[in-house]
Amino acid sequence: MQKLHPVDEMLPLGKLFTYGLQHVLAMYAGAVAVPLIIANALGLSKEQLIYLINADLFTCGIATIIQTIGFWNMGVKIPMIQGVTFAAVTPMIIIGKTHGLTGIYGSIIVAGLVTYLVSPYFSRLIRFFPPVVTGTIITIIGVTLMPVAVRWAGGGNPAAKDFASAPYILLAFITLILVLFFYRFFTGFLSNIAVLLGLIAGTAIAGVFGMVNFSQVATAGWIGVTTPFAFGLPTFDLASIAAMVLVMLVVMTETTGDCIAVGEIIDKPITQDDLTRCLRADGFSTILGGILNSFPYTAFAQNVGLVGLTRVKSRFVVAAAGVILVVLGLFPKLAAVIAAIPVAVLGGAGVAMFGMVAASGIKTLSRVQFDGTNNIMVVAVSIGVGMITLAVPNFYHNFPSWAQVILHSGITAGSVTAIVLNVILNGTQETAEIKIEKNHYL
Repeated sequence: MQKLHPVDEMLPLGKLFTYGLQHVLAMYAGAVAVPLIIANALGLSKEQLIYLINADLFTCGIATIIQTIGFWNMGVKIPMIQGVTFAAVTPMIIIGKTHGLTGIYGSIIVAGLVTYLVSPYFSRLIRFFPPVVTGTIITIIGVTLMPVAVRWAGGGNPAAKDFASAPYILLAFITLILVLFFYRFFTGFLSNIAVLLGLIAGTAIAGVFGMVNFSQVATAGWIGVTTPFAFGLPTFDLASIAAMVLVMLVVMTETTGDCIAVGEIIDKPITQDDLTRCLRADGFSTILGGILNSFPYTAFAQNVGLVGLTRVKSRFVVAAAGVILVVLGLFPKLAAVIAAIPVAVLGGAGVAMFGMVAASGIKTLSRVQFDGTNNIMVVAVSIGVGMITLAVPNFYHNFPSWAQVILHSGITAGSVTAIVLNVILNGTQETAEIKIEKNHYL
């Protein structure tokens, strides 16, 4: 009898819920950030903002379930949570100011359809992702995410006067120490939920010092139902659609890296067919986002590190997180409770989670043949390019808008660089393997 792969292991209901909740807490701040940014940029009312957040969480849950469980010809069936992509924020604001929310949703629906249709062709690029490329991309993902944890640890808003004040930094540090303590000295199930325990304990400590604000819980509604096209029927503008399609091509590149990264962590190599199903799920979820008043969806890199940190590989855990997100989208009061977790607490846990992503990339690179190859140059230049916007976020501000969409994300810029350099310096995966064999015998 063939042994069941850990990714397909069904855990007891209690563990599914607890592990799933841990994933939700790890990604919640990132999940609601895009609706907050869009609503503020377009001057939407508080009621509209709340509706956008509920719609986002609800659709995010459905997208995650599709990706982990599989539906028709979609879903890669690995523990990969879905969330709104930040790559689309700037184009959506520009579209929204000119054509309103209906213009945003029209472009999202068409871009999602294009993503779905081109997925089988895009997935053929997987042969350009040998270990030297995937290891580099995973490392870039981890390092690029680290500033998110740093901003959280400082209180969330660098423009605030009390940003990076002693209470925030101390709270983040205590949370990180608690996560490490639970991870090191607890065993089994308790060790696996070290991040969840750290978040709960950190929030409790913050509550003692009056750093937790539950006011939103009292004002949030009990039930919030998302209905299709709540802001009006979508409108279609050719330039807006072109911009969003470009965004989705960038998103497909990032999703490919995230998908392969999770595959590396759970010891399940991603095939071309797997990648096709993964990208189709992105496309379908993005179409769904346009219908249900949400935004484009992609794999959430924030949770890749959590899979490696907890060593829990079951896809049903992340599916449970999807169910929790759907429930949060239907019951705003529950979502408000989770939103009350101080961002400094999230920052402490984020340092461990995002660092784990980078460590996974380094682990992959440790298996790469560097002697007698050009791999070291592929890694060096790609990471360097990926760090440009990390050092200077507006570095490409003089570039055309379409180029800024591609280059603004260090993950995308570094990924494209790694792919292109590997082809130029090493050839395709098969060619590189022949070169390694030749050098081995010389």
